Amino acid sequence: MRAYAIGGFGRSLMGSEILIKARNLTKKYDDLLAVSSIDFEVFRGECCGFLGPNGAGKTTTIRMIQCVLPLTSGSLTVSGLDVSQEQREIKKMIGVAPQEDNLDPDFSVMHNLLVYARYFDIPKSEAVKRSNELLKFFQLEEKRNVIIDQLSAGMKRRLILARALINEPQILLLDEPTTGLDPQARHLVWDRIRNLEKRGVTIILTTHYMDEAAELCDRTLIMDNGKIIEEGNPVELIRKHVGEDVLEVEYNDGVMKDLKEKLPEARFEVVGDRIRVFTAQPHGAFESFIRDFPTKGATIRTANLEDVFLKLTGRQLRE
Repeated sequence: MRAYAIGGFGRSLMGSEILIKARNLTKKYDDLLAVSSIDFEVFRGECCGFLGPNGAGKTTTIRMIQCVLPLTSGSLTVSGLDVSQEQREIKKMIGVAPQEDNLDPDFSVMHNLLVYARYFDIPKSEAVKRSNELLKFFQLEEKRNVIIDQLSAGMKRRLILARALINEPQILLLDEPTTGLDPQARHLVWDRIRNLEKRGVTIILTTHYMDEAAELCDRTLIMDNGKIIEEGNPVELIRKHVGEDVLEVEYNDGVMKDLKEKLPEARFEVVGDRIRVFTAQPHGAFESFIRDFPTKGATIRTANLEDVFLKLTGRQLRE
């Protein structure tokens, strides 16, 4: 079984229980192969991110885990249960926070939670207890009687997350959990997600924010064209594909020539009027270049998961 060094939590997954397991998982729509014979595992208690451009297959994969989309072929189990045969049992252990706002606008904050609790046959007294706890957890106590249309975008996202937890799920599926939120609201949601993981909830998220994936995920699975093209801990993926630092300088032919002579093993990328230089060498490699070849507009920054994502999936826009 794999072992991953976890950058954010310093936690190893060695020996962890496999909670979700896919083998040759495939989903086809007529002539479109949305998910192409992928294998993956999700371990109990981890936060696992599915990343990829639009149309990569990540949302389709999540929906098959959720048991709302039948697979075409292959196998997919959740806690040992077959998604094709035991959907009812699986849905009981899953909480879902979709990207879209599907709260009932005619109900108050509290009423949204109580009505949703009925789908899981939760007794009313228990539903009230859980709802109060969740409103406190997401800092929505003062909004309990407020109609949905009067909430800010950040409050709505927090309420959607609260609703996803009303059945005390083992697995939480988050689809773009912080899209459109301001920095304060994003960080509050991040804090709550970390807290849930510490409580033992297994979290699967999709996101287009690479800083979010790096901040929250123990592992990331990068998808493109229906396939998983890479997986691993964000820190390890950055070191493997990009290195520790990135040099950015203004483009001109002379600078490019000097760079290639000084850093022959480096990878170069021209973006607009900038040259980006990636190298596997440790910290300090770029400082010596700048010292020996002073150039205008040179900056050195820490490599990040977005560098990895763009290297593996390209810069072409996807619809």
